[in-house]
Amino acid sequence: MVATGSTGGLTLTVDGPRWRSHLEAVADAQPGIVPVAKGNGYGFTLGRLARKAQWLAERGHDVRTLAVGTYDELPEVAQRWHGDLLVLTPWRPWVPLPDTATGRRLVHTVSRLGDLRDLLHADPTARIVLERMTSMRRHGMAARELWEAGDLLRKHPGARVEGLALHLPLGQGTHLGEVTRLVNDFVAAEVPTRGTPEVWVSHLTDAELTTLRSQYGDFTVRPRIGTGLWLGDRGALRVTARVLDVHPVERGDAFGYRGRTAPKSGHVLVVSGGTAHGIGLEAPTGEQSIKARAATLARGGLDAVGFVRSPYAIDGKQRLFAEPPHMQASMLFLPHGARVPEVGEDVDVRVRYTATAFDRVVVTG
Repeated sequence: MVATGSTGGLTLTVDGPRWRSHLEAVADAQPGIVPVAKGNGYGFTLGRLARKAQWLAERGHDVRTLAVGTYDELPEVAQRWHGDLLVLTPWRPWVPLPDTATGRRLVHTVSRLGDLRDLLHADPTARIVLERMTSMRRHGMAARELWEAGDLLRKHPGARVEGLALHLPLGQGTHLGEVTRLVNDFVAAEVPTRGTPEVWVSHLTDAELTTLRSQYGDFTVRPRIGTGLWLGDRGALRVTARVLDVHPVERGDAFGYRGRTAPKSGHVLVVSGGTAHGIGLEAPTGEQSIKARAATLARGGLDAVGFVRSPYAIDGKQRLFAEPPHMQASMLFLPHGARVPEVGEDVDVRVRYTATAFDRVVVTG
């Protein structure tokens, strides 16, 4: 069926009522939730996620802080979200402090003792979460540095310490034992906080969060959630591309930039979406299973002879790239006997949302 009423391109269509219902269900289940809006906005754009976080707050959910990935992302969200702003990337001395209006709302992540000294010198009233090193080993202080940070902060009563930040690995069993040890380190360091101390944590399960709240009733648990919030109900999301052209080919016919030849009779389809959108630029998944490794080897073998499965699906079946994707379009090979879609028809595309730039995001309802 030929689509009408749009310019085509790579489109993310969102079932608005279903998506909003999911967002509210997550916010209800996780009091104190810190929505994360970073990078490409999980495919939705940063501005749209900031507005939706504001919508959740205005609906009465316990949403007080929005997290971004970097300081450069603050301008995209600061005018659309009216609450506090947490930057997940730790502050470094070369990062300029924002204007006063944004600065009052801003919570810095600090992961090194030297940076804490520099930040307190630059802004003695800074709002801070101290990041403790976890088994992920990306950023964070050791236990001894937390003790020294506590000593330093007691000499700067104007600073506002919000609590402890923990960024945990994905999966790998339960993290509760590790979290308990790290929170105890924070307690032992006697870091001065304003009001109830908070634990800002990523990648705990619902059950782990419930246990953490019961174990540390004198702390407020602030789960930082991105994927599970915005992308948690994939059934509310559909990605499509537009068929731009269809060409019949016979075995041996040349096509494309590299003059490849058709392996047998069929059709070459030109569809919207290319490397500029993230198509064909597969990010590592980190899967370590034998099955996943075998699939990677199989893809490599297909690539060597020019047959690579594409993310485009026609009538429920993923089709092969005819050649590597172009910047804004891709060429697919459709063998003889398969239904040939019309020019202007939309086809489904499987994408990694955090690595895809859509031409259009359409929220229905």
